[in-house]
Amino acid sequence: MCGIIAITRNPEAAYEQPLAGILIDCLERLEYRGYDSAGIALLVGGMENDGADDAAIWRIRAAVSKQSLKELRKHAPSAPGPPRSDSAGIGHTRWATHGRPSEQNAHPHLDCTGNIAVVHNGIVENWRELAEELSRSGHELASETDSELIAHLIEDELRMDTSTQLHGIEATRRALQRITGSFAIAVLDTRLDGGLVVARRLSPLVVGMGGGMCMAASDLPALLGLSGNYYVLEDGEIAELTPESITAQDLDGHARTLHPIHVSWDIEAAQKSGYDDFMGKELHEQPAAVMDTLLGRFVSDGKLALDETRITDDELREVDKVFIVGCGSSFHSGLVVKHALEHWTRIPTEIDISSEFRYRDPILSSSSLVIGVSQSGETMDTLQAIHLARQLNAKVLAVSNVVDSSITRQSDGVLYTRAGPEIGVAATKTFSTQIVALQMLALYIAQLRGILYNDETSLIMDQLRDLPRLMRHALDRDEAVKSVAEDIAGQRDLFYIGRNTGYPVALEGALKMKEIAYLRAEAYPAGELKHGPIALIEPGTVVLAIATKGRLQKKMHANISEVKSRGAKVIAVANDGDTSTAALADHVLYVPETVSLLAPVVDVIPLQLLAYHVARFRGCDVDRPRNLAKTVTVE
Repeated sequence: MCGIIAITRNPEAAYEQPLAGILIDCLERLEYRGYDSAGIALLVGGMENDGADDAAIWRIRAAVSKQSLKELRKHAPSAPGPPRSDSAGIGHTRWATHGRPSEQNAHPHLDCTGNIAVVHNGIVENWRELAEELSRSGHELASETDSELIAHLIEDELRMDTSTQLHGIEATRRALQRITGSFAIAVLDTRLDGGLVVARRLSPLVVGMGGGMCMAASDLPALLGLSGNYYVLEDGEIAELTPESITAQDLDGHARTLHPIHVSWDIEAAQKSGYDDFMGKELHEQPAAVMDTLLGRFVSDGKLALDETRITDDELREVDKVFIVGCGSSFHSGLVVKHALEHWTRIPTEIDISSEFRYRDPILSSSSLVIGVSQSGETMDTLQAIHLARQLNAKVLAVSNVVDSSITRQSDGVLYTRAGPEIGVAATKTFSTQIVALQMLALYIAQLRGILYNDETSLIMDQLRDLPRLMRHALDRDEAVKSVAEDIAGQRDLFYIGRNTGYPVALEGALKMKEIAYLRAEAYPAGELKHGPIALIEPGTVVLAIATKGRLQKKMHANISEVKSRGAKVIAVANDGDTSTAALADHVLYVPETVSLLAPVVDVIPLQLLAYHVARFRGCDVDRPRNLAKTVTVE
């Protein structure tokens, strides 16, 4: 959840912008990850440090919630001056896990000498034991955090080595071997002469070079516009960065070569492009994102082409059970595609919330296929779920929006969603593209098993290719949705109902309303109303009903009548020209018609727009909802 940036550059060169300003700019691009405090530290020269005129660490921190970065910018140097010779720096936006949000607990953290500064994303699980051990050794801890321990562990390694002065990367490597848990770290050390040490285990970290600088960050948007070359730091790797080089090794000290990654995003892709907020921009990018996800998937012989499928066709043919694991919107996309997988492939499919999957003792074998769905590819619960799947010899396939993310590197096959960066915390275009990617996977398996012939697959692919057009038509009804949003913005409780593929659409619509408008929104299978939830329906209660055409539409009409007869105000999602549904509802959110297995990609759009406009009417920050972060990298 925390955001990390680390930069080293040639102190002799002339730069247009002070390093402090660059670090804060980068952290602002990581605001979508959620934060409650922030800080930066610079390696500077020409300042007194314990009476010596040599390298020192200059640090500033703030803990005023989402205003922390603005506070840093007010007090950080805006032009060359003290601190003057800034050769390296690190920055951090913190999401509190150990210790309350406060300036004392904000990163970067220093060791006892003030010569080492550390920023950290992750959790030190054995922090209590390490804190006691360090205290017995004479270290004085200045915060309540687990992260501060890392700076003192590095200092401790330097103290304990009496035979020779340890190199910074070696001291850090030894310190990290004492840690149980996850981390992405950047270390600033006065002894490294302008260099930085970065390392990761489970938590994400990318590295870049360009413009006379070398840098690392917890996510690519922080580096866009600064670096021309990007590299992925693999799980369990550590590297020393200088302005001219990157030297990597694993945590056992063996040399490693970093692999370059191709990044097609530019700085504009991570900005708002004229929209009021990122969520509004990303809502309207959905048709293009789906089109990109479909692009090039259908080859001339009538078969589908997927990304990095290291699972053989024979292995896929032998699959006798599919498990889909995901969290939040990714879980909902899996629920949608369960219907398509079972219908097209005739393979029994289970869908699990990632955090529950590995604790229920799932029955897996070499003929099981586990599909991990994560927009970031770094969701800790989903990563742990696929770890278990691999231990039980299941085949693992990842669906992710981030190339070379952790989940993709730990899977047997990969399917990328190609949605581009999604900055808003609430998933929109990644949800739509996940559904489409998973549907293509279902088609691929159906082809291999001989359930669908090439001409049948071609017909479904044509219907998939038509989705961007239908999505644009749904987005064109934005003003009509906004009018309904204004009517219900004062409500406190909403109910969403749907059947078949409409139920996960209801779940996703309710989640969006909860996430960004802070309203109590509950979703139910419509057939479950009479088994309890209908007791909550009273005059004026708002019910959102997903009632697009399909074999259960008449049953859906009956469910709408049930809540209407008890005084509910019904807002229906219905297909264009559907007068029978309109006759039952107080408001209708119209969408174009498509086949029911693909319809959720279109049907969800008015519910996304509704939540968006309700949130704005209520004065909520749609990009940075309270208590939420974009990427959940802790359990």
